[in-house]
Amino acid sequence: MDGERQVERVVVLALDGVYPFELGIPSRIFGAADGRYEVLTCSVDGRPVRSNADFTIGVEHGPEILATADTVVVASVGVPYIPEELSAEVVAALARIRPDARIVSICTAAFVLAAAGLLDGRRATTHWHVTDLFRRRYPQVEVDPDVLFVHDGRILTSAGAASGVDVCLHIVRTDHGSELANAVARRCVVPPFRDGGQAQYIEQPVPESGAAGTAATRAWALERLDEPLTLTDLAAHARMSLRTFARRFNDEVGLSPGRWLIQQRVGRARHLLESSDLPVDRIAIEVGFATGASLRQHLHAAIGVSPQVYRRTFRAAGVRQRSGRRLQAS
Repeated sequence: MDGERQVERVVVLALDGVYPFELGIPSRIFGAADGRYEVLTCSVDGRPVRSNADFTIGVEHGPEILATADTVVVASVGVPYIPEELSAEVVAALARIRPDARIVSICTAAFVLAAAGLLDGRRATTHWHVTDLFRRRYPQVEVDPDVLFVHDGRILTSAGAASGVDVCLHIVRTDHGSELANAVARRCVVPPFRDGGQAQYIEQPVPESGAAGTAATRAWALERLDEPLTLTDLAAHARMSLRTFARRFNDEVGLSPGRWLIQQRVGRARHLLESSDLPVDRIAIEVGFATGASLRQHLHAAIGVSPQVYRRTFRAAGVRQRSGRRLQAS
């Protein structure tokens, strides 16, 4: 009928050890979507749950409400609470979810979905800090540690913490279009869409110079990133054959010399984008990429964003921090 609006029911499942911030994301995002969603929160037994903070959270509903959900969101839990095997109560609760319901995990809740077999043969993500643990436990799941979220059929998984905001906005955008999703983002004072993935927030430290073998050559190369260094140049500096140097380098660093050089050049470029006003083409020359186009290609391959987007994101953050310090000092 004209003017009649369908309201989708979103049920958020809170487990012991839940992060309060992530638990509140669905209510905050979907609750700002002009009444298009109804958000309810439950536990596996209807009782309060221990949070990962120093307080307990009371919920209004038990697991029976999961059977009425159009979308189920499982909120993340602290690492000590990540289960290797699901309890009978959690298994019973998840079994109530309708076969056609959309299922969403925030951060470490991907472990819950994987333990339930819901991610078998699927692509998924979780917080980058625990992806190695996830891979060891669930080799049948294709893990992508670089993205903010993965949408695979009726199941969506998101990366660390605030990535829950990204996946919830994605759902609003998928269900009702960009106009409503952008309006929700404005109301919640968050970006409507974050470029790139969580790889841009992961530190990539340079191997320590004390490591034996190729360490001195790595330090030498870091002082000459603007030069067209070749494997022959590196091996000659280390006084090794090409084959020996390549093998020892990979053993010590876990990367080939060529990939390592690209990683260091991208890292240097990121620093210059954050700390200087140099044009992109000039930064490319400073870090050893032949052209600005080459820098754009390698930066996008590494962290999923263009130099302009990266600079805008991190320079804006720096301006806000500096402005805050000036206000505090005045």
